[in-house]
Amino acid sequence: MGRRVERFGEATAELTVSGRTVTIVWRNAAGRVVKAPPADVRRDHGVALGELKADAKDIAKMLAAQSDRLFLARRSWRFDRWRAQFLDHPLVGTLARRLLWTVDGRTCGYADGALRTLDDTAIEPAAGAAVGLWHPIEMPHDEVFAARDWLERHLITQPFRQAHREVRPLTAAEERTGTYSNRYTAHVLRQHLFHALAATRGWTNKLRLSVDDEYPPAIRSLPEWGLRAEFLIGAVGDNEITDSGSHLHIATDQVRFHRIDAPVATAHASGGPYRRPGRHAEDDVAPLPLETIPPLVFSEVMRDIDLFVGVAGIGNDPTWADGGPDGRYRDYWSSYSFGELTDSAVARRDVLARLLPRLAIAPQCELDGRFLRVTGLARDDLITDPTITSQFR
Repeated sequence: MGRRVERFGEATAELTVSGRTVTIVWRNAAGRVVKAPPADVRRDHGVALGELKADAKDIAKMLAAQSDRLFLARRSWRFDRWRAQFLDHPLVGTLARRLLWTVDGRTCGYADGALRTLDDTAIEPAAGAAVGLWHPIEMPHDEVFAARDWLERHLITQPFRQAHREVRPLTAAEERTGTYSNRYTAHVLRQHLFHALAATRGWTNKLRLSVDDEYPPAIRSLPEWGLRAEFLIGAVGDNEITDSGSHLHIATDQVRFHRIDAPVATAHASGGPYRRPGRHAEDDVAPLPLETIPPLVFSEVMRDIDLFVGVAGIGNDPTWADGGPDGRYRDYWSSYSFGELTDSAVARRDVLARLLPRLAIAPQCELDGRFLRVTGLARDDLITDPTITSQFR
């Protein structure tokens, strides 16, 4: 935890950073905690108060940005510079000390005042040792499980999902298609929610309007890798538009990768093939073979798209059980809601399987495939409540 104390006359403000949470706790002249800055602080220290609030806001933004960009930053550090910039940094250190790192190829974490390997051996690497951010897709399965056990043993709550991060290696189907993935094809998403989510994950996207115009796919540029990820989408529902003319829903298509400087293909707002402007051949700049994409990059991009489908998709919304307008999406909703678990759902189920035996409610719980069944008492009747099943989507 990072901590900073500022005095405002006889009152104090304590700014703390824990994980990605930034809080300010105020104490009055008597040392009692109060909910807001005392009146004399607001009256006599307005400028300094504004600066403190601005600092707290900037810190929160910086911590969020650090966590979002670290995995794809493609960086390594000398140990002495990494210690100064990360481990001992008053702000970034609140993240670094809760993460796993590789030091000259060894998995390490910080616990009990020292950098330790997974067998709890304290180490002090040489100044020139190479440090990188640990990612489960680059590790053997037994080391991933050992890392999870180490974090649990030391009661470390990670600032974002790392040891339990979902990994998405290339599938057999993607090896066959070669240059594109159909893993997230044929989903129906709420366009405006997708658009907002994409922006938070570093993607660029244009809202599809009901106009005669061309649109590029949703794009995530990866300059550190010289790559560009593309998620092909198109508007659906000719009559499902807002008053401003934007489509309410979009349908998903292929995921593919290009060199970052390759020309960008476009498609008409109403759908159809993607092609370069002024050309007739569909996407005449061939996508890169998926097997040439670094596994970490492929996994992180697919993780983003899994988020888009899981959060913005209508298949996750119980209010769409009737299939939406004219029931046209009923089959899709049923197949998604009761189909195979997504990668994120599998990860949540696995975490719950590890945690349940430690809980007092464990005897009343049963994991059965994609369902969690909780048995309890309602009045005098024994019932099974399946509503928690929704947590596995």
